[in-house]
Amino acid sequence: MEIPLFARAREYGDKTAIITTEGIFTYQYLLHASSQVATYILDDVNDLQQQRVAFLIPPGFEYVATQWGVWRAGGIVVPLCVSHPLRELEYVIADSGATIIITHPNFETILRPVAQSKDIRFILTTEMFDARVDNLPVVSIDRPAMILYTSGTTSKPKGVVTTHQNIQAQITSLVSAWEWTSEDQILHVLPLHHIHGIINVLSCALWAGARCEMLTKFDAQVVWTRIIESELSLFMAVPTIYTKLITTWEAAESDLQHVMSNACAKLRLMVSGSAALPVQVLEKWKSISGISFRN
Repeated sequence: MEIPLFARAREYGDKTAIITTEGIFTYQYLLHASSQVATYILDDVNDLQQQRVAFLIPPGFEYVATQWGVWRAGGIVVPLCVSHPLRELEYVIADSGATIIITHPNFETILRPVAQSKDIRFILTTEMFDARVDNLPVVSIDRPAMILYTSGTTSKPKGVVTTHQNIQAQITSLVSAWEWTSEDQILHVLPLHHIHGIINVLSCALWAGARCEMLTKFDAQVVWTRIIESELSLFMAVPTIYTKLITTWEAAESDLQHVMSNACAKLRLMVSGSAALPVQVLEKWKSISGISFRN
């Protein structure tokens, strides 16, 4: 039986799944691309059998296709942070026991020497998407799926293992609580090595058949532009992002402030998470947007 996240994607077919500056990608194309990734990673092996696959890829379609490809090949994803220094990347790779490293060409000079020194298989994203598509293993939902690392504020970061079943339980509870539908569109501005960005935004959107517009990095001006110009219905961020959006609004001319505030009315839900939201930030954002949002 196929993992439900992928089975649902088949039902959405040619609906838009991912929007980036590089293009618009359907659910059908995401399934095809992730099949190519899975086939390439397997390299004539039937099943990765829970090998850890560390990957360093900027937010975008290649990130999602790689994540799904590893899962569909029977592997465990270990997402790396694009802003972490080499020492922290090396720690996660070693501690997780990664046997494969996948990276975007932008990070080749950083991670290829690491792979060579540890005798770890090294793959560039540019190698995977021309691969043939073969039969893929049947992966049960009770298998481990992902290792995410804690912040390490009190001691060394610790890898937290979640299964496909854990992930599905998180997704379905949030989809229900936030009333996700296939008509929703969300702007993704969060890091993709933490649960907030991976599950709460990306995976919930794809489970629901919604559209996920992904920015390669957070830029307050770009976010305001997308809120004004796009048909967004949800927005999720952390308190520091709301603070930066407020600062940008305050620096704008009064006519533009009016346009920015009016555009917020299109969104049915805004969420602040990952850290406590200061009351003054909440009150200021409510006055700017004219709507309430959940903390």
